[in-house]
Amino acid sequence: MLKGNKGEWSEVYALFKLLGDKELHLGNENIQKMQGVVFPIIKILRAEANSKFEYAIQDEIILISGSKNDEVQRISIHKFKEKATLLLNKIQSNKSRTFSVVEIEAFMQSINCLSLKAKSSVKTDITIVVHDLRTNQKPALGFSIKSQLGSPSTLLNAGKTTNFIYKIEQADLSPNDIVSINTISTRSKIMDRIMQIQNRGGLLKFVSTQHPIFANNLTLIDSLLPDILSQIVLTFYTTPYSSLTDIVAIISKNNPLNFDTNNGHAFYEYKIKRFLTDVALGMMPAKVWTGTYDATGGYLIIKEDGDILCYHIYNRNEFESYLLNNTKLETASSSRHKFGKIYENNKQLYFNLNLQIRFIKWIFKKVRISAKQNSLLKI
Repeated sequence: MLKGNKGEWSEVYALFKLLGDKELHLGNENIQKMQGVVFPIIKILRAEANSKFEYAIQDEIILISGSKNDEVQRISIHKFKEKATLLLNKIQSNKSRTFSVVEIEAFMQSINCLSLKAKSSVKTDITIVVHDLRTNQKPALGFSIKSQLGSPSTLLNAGKTTNFIYKIEQADLSPNDIVSINTISTRSKIMDRIMQIQNRGGLLKFVSTQHPIFANNLTLIDSLLPDILSQIVLTFYTTPYSSLTDIVAIISKNNPLNFDTNNGHAFYEYKIKRFLTDVALGMMPAKVWTGTYDATGGYLIIKEDGDILCYHIYNRNEFESYLLNNTKLETASSSRHKFGKIYENNKQLYFNLNLQIRFIKWIFKKVRISAKQNSLLKI
């Protein structure tokens, strides 16, 4: 009996739903369908443990074959629509962390869908060959599946590798002050500790990332990216804002890197979009990043109502805007990742902050920044 969480069952649902719909819809930055942009699906490729299977669409029939074009089966489109509806209802109604859907397993076996998710060594959950009516091309597009049916996933996982190191300058802190600040244990303890440092005249000045590979990966993407991200991280821990759109708006207004913005260049937004795209498509903090994207070129978003939207590097503008508008920073475990306390090194005081990025819960209400608030949020 197969057992999985909502995200894992969503991968099977995506296969059924897309074969039933026979088309792929592009999404915009607000997770809505882009009107008039539809890709007819020619076939779907899915990897199992020991083989790959192809699901080709021919009129109202799905032809299923193995990697050697054997074991050909013919199953009606209607059957996939029926099973997609059944599976969606089971995913939506289930309250358990992991669960089985016994009503669907026999059908899964019959179409060689033998596991709930792609192999962990493979970034691509599903590959779809579409007909691009604009160019008359038939590209094979690789996707990672992100589901709104379960809890939002992380885009960038926290670790000691994602710590940013800040030097504490101009602060008059006694040993007792340091102990007092480090033992603050409120719900917003990191923010409150920084506030106490600032109340004693202290400033946090970015030095470097804790992990040199992460620093070099960021510099490869953009030479100023470490400094920009250090401002984003500090803004998150010193203001009420967490969504990346709001934080980028704040630092764009304050312009801490003194870019020439007289002609309206969106320096910060552009560079952060580049960063998010590279993270989404393969960059990891502790692994040397070459700039070569994994096979996955985009995301399939399964919405809470079961609709599926496509975001792909093939349509880069929509993909980048989706990533920026639907992510937020969050505070990871400070004890596990060793940040959020004053420490001394060579008679100099330092304070580490951590970067973790998660997709926004889609009922999340974004805070809009008023002109008055902007004037109060300078770092």
